[in-house]
Amino acid sequence: MNERNAPDHRRSRRADGTDGTDRTSRPSIGRRALLVGGVAAGLGALGYAARDEVARTWWRVPGVDRPRTEGEVDHPGADWLPASEANWRRADRPYDYTVDRVVIHVIQGPYPVALKVFQDPSHRAATHYVVRTSDGKVTQMVRELDVAYHAGNREYNERSVGIEHEGFVDRPETITDATYRASAALTAGICDRYGLPRDREHIIGHVEVPGTDHTDPGPHWDWDRYMRMVRDVPVRKA
Repeated sequence: MNERNAPDHRRSRRADGTDGTDRTSRPSIGRRALLVGGVAAGLGALGYAARDEVARTWWRVPGVDRPRTEGEVDHPGADWLPASEANWRRADRPYDYTVDRVVIHVIQGPYPVALKVFQDPSHRAATHYVVRTSDGKVTQMVRELDVAYHAGNREYNERSVGIEHEGFVDRPETITDATYRASAALTAGICDRYGLPRDREHIIGHVEVPGTDHTDPGPHWDWDRYMRMVRDVPVRKA
């Protein structure tokens, strides 16, 4: 079963309300209104740490989506170019799915091809980001909130952010210093956003995803160099 047709295990979205029985002379108050009022009152009485936890819980309430802004990116400096909606599905990560992996890909082709195929609804795959070889330009195509079809494994799609890199696994010259530097800054920022250690347990290659038949980023991807660069990026304050 592919990602597109598989059942979604998140809580269902439904409208809330009363059963219509008039038990008092006053209008009934919907469950959602009670929740909103209760959260607002509760936040005022709590300390900052507790308020943050209540806010996190709020986004798990059925029928509640976090606000979205068209064209907004998660990585500073990235361009926005949306992938086809057939190549990802809407979510509210990390509130419905925990994000605990970054998956590194190499496209086996040029940067414009990656952008084109991820906008093609028949492709049925996309990563959150694409990195260009020549100058390290980063384009975001799927919000980190959402589940991109990139890993070939439903669970790993739900728990990871995917980064595609222009290049070829058998041509080491196609992975440049600009590639590594831009990607390292991108990966470090993702790790900081989700509180992940910058290590090889949480930063993996596509080849390491269970059940995959892909070999990228390939034998010429310099993991030692890359991980040094990721760890050298200054920690970004939340």
